[in-house]
Amino acid sequence: MSRTRELYRAGQLPVFQNRMFASEALARACTRGDLVLVQDEDTGLVFNQAFDPGLMVYDADYQNEQGHSAAFKRHLDAVAALVHQHFGGQVLIEVGCGKGLFLEQLVAEGFSITGLDPTYEGHNPNIVRELFTPATGMRADGLILRHVLEHVRDPVDFLAQLRLANGGAGKIYIEVPCLDWIAAHHAWFDLFYEHVNYFRLPDFERMFSRVHEAGRIFGGQYLYVVADLASLRTPAATARDAFALPVGFFDKLNQSAERLKALDRTRQRRAAVWGGASKGVIFSLFMERAGTRVDTIIDLNPAKQGKHIAATGLLVQSPEQAMPALRPGDDIFVMNCNYLDEIRDMTASQFNYITVEHEEL
Repeated sequence: MSRTRELYRAGQLPVFQNRMFASEALARACTRGDLVLVQDEDTGLVFNQAFDPGLMVYDADYQNEQGHSAAFKRHLDAVAALVHQHFGGQVLIEVGCGKGLFLEQLVAEGFSITGLDPTYEGHNPNIVRELFTPATGMRADGLILRHVLEHVRDPVDFLAQLRLANGGAGKIYIEVPCLDWIAAHHAWFDLFYEHVNYFRLPDFERMFSRVHEAGRIFGGQYLYVVADLASLRTPAATARDAFALPVGFFDKLNQSAERLKALDRTRQRRAAVWGGASKGVIFSLFMERAGTRVDTIIDLNPAKQGKHIAATGLLVQSPEQAMPALRPGDDIFVMNCNYLDEIRDMTASQFNYITVEHEEL
């Protein structure tokens, strides 16, 4: 048994933040689980000790496509530049390619790449609806692993299985959310059930003995690592790897709730959340638990629009659908500061735009 130290807990969270529902009743009846965030004192890794992988069944109702945003497309361009730098001219496999958006971008830029994802719904011949295992008979010079590792119960074992499937060698690009960013920006809404693991850059330096490049991307919210799979090892923590959430981590939660309660008392203004993905789902749920509520969710993804988010059952609308019910000066809670300028431009800067992240000092 590993030695763990508890960092944070939250009960009865939706197990999927990006599963969409046809009605408010179905959304409120969504499957839930507990978050018990701990740090393994032997490896230094941070994870949800209460995570049950048996609850995680991805299907067509799971919608997490972010490519409808120009800001996110710029992020994908930055990732593609890293792939060109480290994998140019090589044969690639993207593990967990999702809807295939990034794979299709790399194909358009000249890469020979195959995607594997058992939940893929489209008709791209470059994507196989399977897990990447030795049974697939596929190997590549390099692997792409974007926003997968935070979803698996044992990340080191998962990487070892990828190494085995790829013949014990190959380079890998890994991209995951950054725990240090979450802590520094008091992003309490970025702690949720679907992400079982929360990583820092030193975690990968302990996991791999050969790291070609590592850093932060997407405004610091994500980490990226390029490493040799053959150098994978069990991480061993030192005293400097200890982690704790900062003092005042939930201050912005309380401030947002008080602002919404003031609106409830006057009803002179309405409030919307811009972002119907993980951040918006958790923000809306905790506002409801604090005794208040936003009026609507705005999201650019057409697959989310007209459907309801998990737990609160709030309806997701397109900007065009939501704007007529909002008046100049109404509040829009912006779930991700990376999109703030884009949102201002789309809405002619006529609302109060409230970022829910703490500014890092």
